[in-house]
Amino acid sequence: MRIRPDEVSSVIREQMEKFGAEAEMSGVGRVLQVGDGVARVYGLREAMMGEMIEFPGGLYGLAHNLEEDNVGCILLADDTELKEGDVAKTSGRVMQVPVGEALLGRVVNALGEPLDGRGPAPVKEWRAIETRAPSVVERQPVKEPLQTGLKVIDAMTPIGRGQRELIIGDRQTGKTAIAVDAIINQKGQDCYCIYVAIGQKLSTVARVAHVLEEHGAMEYTTIVAASANDPAAQQYVAPYAGSSMGEYFRDKGQHALVVYDDLTKHAHAYRQISLLLRRPPGREAFPGDIFYLHAHLLERAAKLSDEHGAGSLTALPIVETQEGDYSAYIPTNMISITDGQIYLERDLFFSGFRPAMNVGLSVSRVGGAAQRPAMKQVAGMLRLDLAYYQELQAFSQFATELDRTTRAQLARGERMMELLKQPQYVPMPMAEQVIVLYAGTHGYADEFAVEDAADFGRELVASVREGHPRVLQAIRETGGLSEEVERDLQEAMEECRARYRSKLDRQSKKSAAEQDAQSGTGAAEK
Repeated sequence: MRIRPDEVSSVIREQMEKFGAEAEMSGVGRVLQVGDGVARVYGLREAMMGEMIEFPGGLYGLAHNLEEDNVGCILLADDTELKEGDVAKTSGRVMQVPVGEALLGRVVNALGEPLDGRGPAPVKEWRAIETRAPSVVERQPVKEPLQTGLKVIDAMTPIGRGQRELIIGDRQTGKTAIAVDAIINQKGQDCYCIYVAIGQKLSTVARVAHVLEEHGAMEYTTIVAASANDPAAQQYVAPYAGSSMGEYFRDKGQHALVVYDDLTKHAHAYRQISLLLRRPPGREAFPGDIFYLHAHLLERAAKLSDEHGAGSLTALPIVETQEGDYSAYIPTNMISITDGQIYLERDLFFSGFRPAMNVGLSVSRVGGAAQRPAMKQVAGMLRLDLAYYQELQAFSQFATELDRTTRAQLARGERMMELLKQPQYVPMPMAEQVIVLYAGTHGYADEFAVEDAADFGRELVASVREGHPRVLQAIRETGGLSEEVERDLQEAMEECRARYRSKLDRQSKKSAAEQDAQSGTGAAEK
C-alpha cells in the first residue's frame, strides 16, 4: 500500500487547524502548617479572599487570611490526611452551593451534600454563598404578613414577609419550637422554608426532621445541618449556604423563610477560626468584624420591589442567652441588627405559659403593617392591657385590699393569659386566632374560672367551625371584621357561652352527686 505525501500533509494540516492550546493556569503553594481545621500555605500570591483552595485528596479550604508571606485557609473537611509540604492550588472560584426545588425535602450539610442517605439530589443550579444584599431601591416596605400560627406572636409581635425577627432566650425555653411551628404553619401558604442547624447534635436535627415529616412540612423544607461534630468552617459557612438557597426562591418572585438555629454557635465557630488564624480579639474574645458578619448575613432578607418580582426572604435568627442576660455582646448586636425580637423568659416557661414570650421586652418594628385588619382590630390594645395586668399583678402581691376595677382587670388578664397558651406543633389559622382573641378582649371568658378559660377557647373555636362556618370564611376572605360578621360572631359566642355554662353546671352537679355518694358510703361503713 503506497502512502501519498499530499494525503499525509492534508491530514496533518486538518489536525493542526482543529488543535487548540488550552493551558490551565493556577497558583501553586506549599502547606507550611496544618492543625485544628486551619492550614497556612506559602506561595499563593494570587489568591483571593474567600477563594476555594484545593489540597490533595479532594480536600478544599477557603482563603481567609491574606498575609505578606502566607495565606491562612480554613478547611471544610477533616484535615488528618493533610501534612506539611503538601501542594495547594488556587481554583479561581468562590464557594458555591446547590440550590433549587431538588433540595426540598432533603437534609444536606453546609456544602449541599445529602446527609439523609437518599442519594445525590438532581440539582441544576449553583449559587455563591456570599452575595450582595438587595439595595434600598430594589426593596419595598414589609407589609405582607407571615403567619406563625401562634396567637401570642401573631397578635403582639407580627412578622411580615421580608422581615428579620430575632428569637432570643435561655436554653430550653422553646426557641426552636417557635421556629418549627412557624415552618409547619407555612403549609399551603406558597412559602419555601430552610432550617439551618448550627453546632447542634445530629439527634436534635433528626428529631426536627422527624417532626416536620410527621406534619407534612418537609415537602417544602430543606434542612442544612452543620452539627457539633463538623469542622468549625462548615458551621461558619452554613447560614450563608442556607441564605443562598432561600435567595433562589426570592429572586424567582416566590417567598422563602430561613431559620438560623442558632447564631450564638455560629459566632463561637467564627471566634474559634479567627483565634486560630491569630486575628486580634476584641470584646469577649470575638473578632472585630463579628457585627459586620451577622449584619451582612441578615441584610440579605428582604421583600423585593414589584419590578424585581416581589419575592421575599424572611429571616428568623435564634440567639441563646445566659441566665437571661440579653445585654451580652452577641445578643445586643443581634437586637440592633434585626427588626424586632421575641424574648422568651425561663420563669414564664416553667410557670406553664407557652410560648413563653415576655410581652414587655418583645417587639416587632414592622408592627401592624404586617397584620390583617381583623387581627389588628382585636389585638390593638392587647399588648398594653397585658403589660398593665403584669404591673397590677406585681402590685397586688403587696396590697391587702383591691377595688372592684383592679380585681376585674386582674381577672381579665389571668383569663387572657390562659387563652394565649398554645401547645407545641398545633399552629392555629388566623381566622380562628381572631375568634379566640375577640372572646378574651370582650370579656366572654370572664365568668368562667381561670382553669376553664383555655378549654372555653377550644370549645368556642369548634363551635364556630361547626355552627357558623361563614364567620370564619368571611374573616379568611376579607381579612377584616365587618359589622355584619361581628354581629354573627357575637351571636355564636353567646350560644357557645350558654352551652359551656350548662356543661359546667352538669359537671358540678355530677361531681357533687359523686361526693355525696362517697360520703354516704363512708358513713355506712362506719
